[in-house]
Amino acid sequence: MHNYLDFEKPVADLEGQILELKKLSQESGSVEMGDEIARLEKRSADALRDLYRKLTPWQKAQIARHSDRPHCLDYVRSLFTEFTPLAGDRKFAEDEAIQAGFARFRGEAVALIGLEKGADTKSRLKHNFGSARPEGYRKAVRIMEMADRFGLPVVTLVDTAGAYPGVSAEERGQAEAIARSTAACLNLRVPMVSVVIGEGGSGGAIAIAAANRVYMLEHSIYSVISPEGAASILWHDSTRARDAATSMRITAQDLLEMKIIDGIIPEPMGGAHRGKEAAMNATGDTIAAALKSMSGVDGETLKKERRAKYLAIGRNI
Repeated sequence: MHNYLDFEKPVADLEGQILELKKLSQESGSVEMGDEIARLEKRSADALRDLYRKLTPWQKAQIARHSDRPHCLDYVRSLFTEFTPLAGDRKFAEDEAIQAGFARFRGEAVALIGLEKGADTKSRLKHNFGSARPEGYRKAVRIMEMADRFGLPVVTLVDTAGAYPGVSAEERGQAEAIARSTAACLNLRVPMVSVVIGEGGSGGAIAIAAANRVYMLEHSIYSVISPEGAASILWHDSTRARDAATSMRITAQDLLEMKIIDGIIPEPMGGAHRGKEAAMNATGDTIAAALKSMSGVDGETLKKERRAKYLAIGRNI
């Protein structure tokens, strides 16, 4: 059984009936229920397709945050080999929210940086729910500088509600760390590709996503602040997150239209959590095509194009 979102209740009811019928059929050894099961499966598929054809921004936000959605380390295991993680910022501590190191992508050496939320209670606590502290961004800078030195492309996977907002992070220079990480992205003389695989939350995301090519999965979101945070500021009522999500234009489709991202990676019907391997393979193909398009481009050109891309965003909107 899937973990269903509130708006998926019609599909949940139909798939529940299908499971019950299959169970009864197995227990009784009867094959007479086959036609009814097939009919319900068609109704379920049609209902799911209808729902996902007309998703609201708030519904997309819920899908982007789905607990079963593949996370950063799932992509690492599926798409990369010989991943060697590096720990610590050489100043304060290790940050488990940001996973960073070197790996091979389809045979080629790359630097890899990703935000990991965790898949269960234990891992979510370990990775601080994907909200990095200053030492995480300083570690990312360290990896980017090494990649630049050795001429390795940089691939980043973004999935965070935002940087950790706690007092301890502010005391250690959270804003400065995010700014320096963003600057490190912009100063790279190697190809950089970023993919928003779930949530792209504020500076916590852009700090590792100011890339030459930025892509989003079909049902991911990317925003300057969370819908809940925006609702709290605008209306002093976080329960109006649905209204905020609609007004903020946070979906991949909106951001492509505004020329903030370079492309959308399609997800299986029902979201990436219903077809994890297909979603990850499509992501891998997109990363490969992006890296190929920048192969042979000299470092100064890559840097100038990247800077021009971000300067143009404000002019395009």
